[in-house]
Amino acid sequence: LRTHQWCFILFNVLLFHLLLFGADLLEEYFLGSLPLSYTDAKTLEIRERARKLDTDPLKANLSHTVSSAATCSDQEIFLLVLVCSSPENRTRRNAIRQTWGNVTATRGYAVLTLFALGKPASVATQLEINEESQKHRDIIEGSFIDSPETQTQKMLMSVEWTVTFCSQAKYILKTEEDVFVSIPSLAGYLLSLQQLEDIYIGRVIHQGMPTRDPESPGFVPIHQYSEEFYPDYCDGSAFIMSQDAARKVYVAAKEVPVSVPPDIFVGICAKRAGITPIHSSRFSGEKHISYNRCCYKFIFTSSNMQEDELFKDWKETSNGEDCSL
Repeated sequence: LRTHQWCFILFNVLLFHLLLFGADLLEEYFLGSLPLSYTDAKTLEIRERARKLDTDPLKANLSHTVSSAATCSDQEIFLLVLVCSSPENRTRRNAIRQTWGNVTATRGYAVLTLFALGKPASVATQLEINEESQKHRDIIEGSFIDSPETQTQKMLMSVEWTVTFCSQAKYILKTEEDVFVSIPSLAGYLLSLQQLEDIYIGRVIHQGMPTRDPESPGFVPIHQYSEEFYPDYCDGSAFIMSQDAARKVYVAAKEVPVSVPPDIFVGICAKRAGITPIHSSRFSGEKHISYNRCCYKFIFTSSNMQEDELFKDWKETSNGEDCSL
């Protein structure tokens, strides 16, 4: 090849890696330099109540959980993964258990994956869930019927269960059952963080607008949320919170209507608690990332995964083979 052609190839290689890793370096820089600016009296009150939160009374009086065979061990858990699942999707839960959800430790740190469900409408399905729960001991089941209208209740239940029964978990990943999660990649990122509190990281949605159409599934009446835009929030397909952030969200949730979608609900609670969401492009949001082994070892999540893709991608990304330049 001629000299100018080699230069062109080298330029493209350098540009690709600059785009790939540059955004991540910028995120870490800004994350480490974010000012902790909260002077509102209500925000300070929420933060103080979260700091002094006594979880012992909560254990006997949970708002939502009807049964849970899942337990957190006494040892510190680095990453607690909560997968929001539909009661009927036992096959998908098993697929997660056999792939990325099978990771119990990474880089020497403990990882625990649990599934959050509402009650099914069918008695037969409930019996199957009871059996599944006793077998795997990884299911948290709410007292509400699982439906599109109760997904925010499921989110609140997950947060409440976490701060009550798993307070030793340093980070909490909330995700959906159709998502592929690269636990090693995510753990490496979390270990590199400079900021230790108020962690709320995901694909940030800026200036999201409430749905005012009464016929829409996501309808939010103006009396429930009157502002033109939602506060910035992390897309609900997958996001990370630190334990202290989860406690603050739980305390703030007392005054936030559960009629808003679950990811927006967390965003509103976070804002009231003085927590600013941090954007990471390595969370795919609702997008399905075309499979590439090295790409999947770098990103944190990819959505809309089919079960056969889940097994194939997990097998190839967990074989230990390094990625070359």
